Amino acid sequence: MKINAFADVSLRAMMVLAAAPGGGLLTTQSIADAVRTPYNHVSKAMAKLRELGMIDVERGRTGGSRLSSAGRAATVGQLLRQLDSRLDLADCVADAGACPLITECRLRVALSRAREAFYRELDDVVVASLPTSSQMTPVFQAIGLRAGL
Repeated sequence: MKINAFADVSLRAMMVLAAAPGGGLLTTQSIADAVRTPYNHVSKAMAKLRELGMIDVERGRTGGSRLSSAGRAATVGQLLRQLDSRLDLADCVADAGACPLITECRLRVALSRAREAFYRELDDVVVASLPTSSQMTPVFQAIGLRAGL
């Protein structure tokens, strides 16, 4: 299975926030720099994470984002279910119209079950437990911070 780019950026942003020094606030720009992803992509991910209640945001000059209590408890499986926008893993609908095999298609059902099995495997993995100090120290040093782990 492969996750979409939006889910990937969102999960990486959550990992950076989980390791933030002292659970402090991080700006979207510092998160974008930390995960080496364009600001506008990270900004969209942060807006979605806020909408899902995974992060708390404080506005203003000294503002930023931090994981909410729900974000600290969120699992990878839970988040992927909410962030994956693809309805079907197979391209059952194309520019030329729907696949003629779409009615009673067993492949779509099998792929749907496989995706759910993939998510279920990740239901025990808490996002906030993923970052390690050795992993995050160079990331935070690169953006001028010390890791909070």
